[in-house]
Amino acid sequence: MGSLFRSEEMALCQLFLQSEAAYACVSELGELGLVQFRDLNPDVNAFQRKFVNEVRRCDEMERKLRYLEKEIKKDGIPMLDTGESPEAPQPREMIDLEATFEKLENELREVNQNAEALKRNFLELTELKHILRKTQVFFDEQEGGANQTTESMTRALITDEARTAGASMGPVQLGYMEKSSEREDFLPCFVAGVILRERLPPFERMLWRACRGNVFLRQAMIETPLEDPTNGDQVHKSVFIIFFQGDQLKTRVKKICEGFRATLYPCPEAPADRREMAMGVMTRIEDLNTVLGQTQDHRHRVLVAAAKNLKNWFVKVRKIKAIYHTLNLFNLDVTQKCLIAECWVPLLDFETIQLALRRGTERSGSSVPPILNRMQTFENPPTYNRTNKFTKAFQALIDAYGVASYREMNPAPYTIITFPFLFAVMFGDLGHGAIMALFGLWMIRKEKGLAAQKTDNEIWNIFFGGRYIIFLMGVFSMYTGLIYNDIFSKSLNIFGSHWQMSYNKSTVMENKYLQLSPKDDYEGTPYPFGMDPIWQVAGSNKIIFHNAYKMKISIIFGVIHMVFGVVMSWHNHTYFRNRISMIYEFIPQLVFLLLLFFYMVLLMFIKWIKFAATNPKPYSEACAPSILITFIDMVLFNKPKDPVKGCEVYMFWGQHFVQVLFVLLALCCIPIMLLAKPMLIMQARKLANEEVQPIAGASSDAETGGVSNGGPHGGGGPHEEEEEMSEIFIHQSIHTIEYVLGSVSHTASYLRLWALSLAHAQLAEVLWTMVLSIGLKQEGWFGGVILTCVFAFWAILTVGILVLMEGLSAFLHTLRLHWVEFQSKFYKGQGYAFQPFSFDAIIENGSAATEVE
Repeated sequence: MGSLFRSEEMALCQLFLQSEAAYACVSELGELGLVQFRDLNPDVNAFQRKFVNEVRRCDEMERKLRYLEKEIKKDGIPMLDTGESPEAPQPREMIDLEATFEKLENELREVNQNAEALKRNFLELTELKHILRKTQVFFDEQEGGANQTTESMTRALITDEARTAGASMGPVQLGYMEKSSEREDFLPCFVAGVILRERLPPFERMLWRACRGNVFLRQAMIETPLEDPTNGDQVHKSVFIIFFQGDQLKTRVKKICEGFRATLYPCPEAPADRREMAMGVMTRIEDLNTVLGQTQDHRHRVLVAAAKNLKNWFVKVRKIKAIYHTLNLFNLDVTQKCLIAECWVPLLDFETIQLALRRGTERSGSSVPPILNRMQTFENPPTYNRTNKFTKAFQALIDAYGVASYREMNPAPYTIITFPFLFAVMFGDLGHGAIMALFGLWMIRKEKGLAAQKTDNEIWNIFFGGRYIIFLMGVFSMYTGLIYNDIFSKSLNIFGSHWQMSYNKSTVMENKYLQLSPKDDYEGTPYPFGMDPIWQVAGSNKIIFHNAYKMKISIIFGVIHMVFGVVMSWHNHTYFRNRISMIYEFIPQLVFLLLLFFYMVLLMFIKWIKFAATNPKPYSEACAPSILITFIDMVLFNKPKDPVKGCEVYMFWGQHFVQVLFVLLALCCIPIMLLAKPMLIMQARKLANEEVQPIAGASSDAETGGVSNGGPHGGGGPHEEEEEMSEIFIHQSIHTIEYVLGSVSHTASYLRLWALSLAHAQLAEVLWTMVLSIGLKQEGWFGGVILTCVFAFWAILTVGILVLMEGLSAFLHTLRLHWVEFQSKFYKGQGYAFQPFSFDAIIENGSAATEVE
């Protein structure tokens, strides 16, 4: 079989490379992405390996590139991404790259430091400008008159505590602020500054408490926000001026300002000095604006030039780092001139890998060709399933359950059909399926552009990664919607109903429980495709009919799905030449499933074929037996109860004998599954001990699940100590009980197909009846407006609930049916994934290689 149905055959190879050609050869293998290297130095510290200095240099270059990327994104400059992947640079080019990145980083940091210093200076001048303006207003108010001055100077700080404790004290008088000829040494002084607006209330309270109310504070808000030079945030500040008396209060006030990170500025007392200083400040601000503009232009030019090459630089550095990280996994020979590596490679790509190694040797100029030898091993090879953009999503569903064991049957090819089909059985609606299919088709048609828009939105990435699954689920849902004849809870009358109305209209309208008779009103031929549209307008028996139909097809599909899973185990047993498991596991399992549950499916078809409303007794509709009751009587060895007069007891001749025989044979399969395999293993071990030689057949095959160590199909595993017989018996008992009980529970589990299909149809009908039909009943222009609003609401509920939520529910139930009911019959999933050294994977993940531990 091809690799689509089984994983690729792998080989463990030993690779010998000359030291001067190793870098180029590993680079070629990275471009190829088909080799998984093993670590030959597991006991060597990561910081003591040969190429650790080169890895550190790459880390430093990545750090510089990330710094450039952060600055480019901060300025909103688009980075050029051609989608091309440049080749890994030669080792000698690392020096040029390091020098380029060092120059760019230093230049950018210098520009940023200069810009920050200029912005800080600009901020200080701006704050000083506002101080000079606001304090001028304060001084003008002070000089407005003696009465105004006295009144303004009495506005001291009074906190909530002071208001509560001394409300009867009246205003605090700062008498020392009044100019006195007798005490000229106690003239008032002041400080002015700016503070963050949110710190102003606690600042005022602290001044009051620390200075005992012997200060006078005036403040005014700065209307325009100021830019913080450190982080570029916009901050709101206020100007304040504090009047006080004496050096002691001056020291205390300055300490409080320092504690609240208020900035103090010099403010002359004389109006002429203040005006002169303000003019000088405005001149300096204008000069700073010019210099800042030039600095920003220069910074922008540097970043634009870097943005053109940043993506390519990232790719080159990550490739270099990945190569040296891989070389650290190699061993040096005793001559220190040859590097030795071990790697897993697919056998089909053996020649391709050798050609890549030759290209690398030619690029390096080495005259010694590389040597790639295949090694014999008992280790389990990694599992490698080739995928493309279509099969990748389906393979991901399987791997999420567990990576297949080496060369085990791969369920992914069959899941491509069974997964969307079982989903569609639950989601069957032509309209909803069309919405889903169109969404998937849109993502498929635009996949190149959407893939280029790399986003961190996890939900969108999941949708886009499963675009082919969504498209197929939508297409299959349209098919099952046609079978159910259901489109937004309505039917399509394409071929015309095969039922005829024998009553007049008034009789039908007045009789709620009137039913059509299959004998008189049915034409006798079925509807050409799907469900007859008359069932959409049926009354009380509509849901009964759909229940019976969908319940039976759920069991039919479920049993066929499980039988197919058991048959898949036969392919595993024959491939691994596990004769014991084939005879004593596969055959009893298949017989048990067929004699009980597949027989029940046959009874359903017999009932459909033999019994009909138009048939006379004993095969009329009234004589049709219940399949569930028949199956229960079969398992309990009960005979059917007395039938209705004129009806037959059994559905076919010899039914009771056949059912008893089937149950007895099924019961006989249980001890075979339980005891046969462990007993043969025990017998093989006994013979091996007597003959003092290993039994290469039954024992090893049975214990290792049929994978012969070093056999013709590869794989196997290392020789391990024999498992205890008690553990073998326990394991086989658990496996048998799980299969027998699981056959019953898994069959019942497929009834979720019926339940979700019925729930989906009923929800669609509820939305139509209780939402859209209200708008359709309105008349006139006002009815058009109402219908537009109602339709929008109905469309939102349809997409949000019936397509998204119901679709997610059906998806999860389908996933469970595949993981538990289907794959448990044959799939072990105990392997480990093939992870080749690939530049594409490294660049896509955004990291150079595995992090140094």
